[in-house]
Amino acid sequence: MNNPQSTGRLVGSLVLTQILGGFLVNFVLTAPLFGPPGFLISASAHSGRIALSALVGIVLGMLSVVIAIAVHSVVGDRARSLTLFLFALATVSLAATVVEQMNVISMLSLSKAYAAASAAEQADFQGLRLVVAAARNSSHYIGLAVAGTMLLVFYVTLFRTKLIPGALAVFGVAASFVQIIAVVMPLFGKSVVFFLLAPLGVCQLVLGFWLLAKGFRGIQSEGSRVGA
Repeated sequence: MNNPQSTGRLVGSLVLTQILGGFLVNFVLTAPLFGPPGFLISASAHSGRIALSALVGIVLGMLSVVIAIAVHSVVGDRARSLTLFLFALATVSLAATVVEQMNVISMLSLSKAYAAASAAEQADFQGLRLVVAAARNSSHYIGLAVAGTMLLVFYVTLFRTKLIPGALAVFGVAASFVQIIAVVMPLFGKSVVFFLLAPLGVCQLVLGFWLLAKGFRGIQSEGSRVGA
């Protein structure tokens, strides 16, 4: 069994890295894809930036797998089913992230082709623009739903094993559930209710700093009771 304090601090640092990286990818690096005049015109001029966003996005997805492995290394003997389910969801989440980033690269490739086309040919790209954008958006929201489910299981695991304060774990479960509801709305033709995403963001931020300061807890005392 790994040291719970040091492993918890590692998980905390990874959670905070994901928060920072997620902000960088979604609001900085991919800004040319979603701001005016649209990705078809602007993406090709920022190809390096958008390619970097895809790589960073995949790395952030890999960190979820590392977090799942870290949790399993600490409490896998006491919550084997939960930690293995968490690992499985983290792997599926990484796969969904890879698909999303492939669609981002497709947007970039279409923009480059558009920039190289003649004025007469550019009109033919409008239909493709809608298809490629829809593919990226669908994979994005599906990926967020999978990630939300993964975090739901993550917080259930933390609650069941008492690795963090119970109130924080319960808040994480509730926030993850609300996030899942918010991000699946576009799949049913509705708009995302963005304020429903805030609780999970706050919870993840609090969790990251709490783990960075305290690490995981509750392992040694329970282990002593089992051995008694």
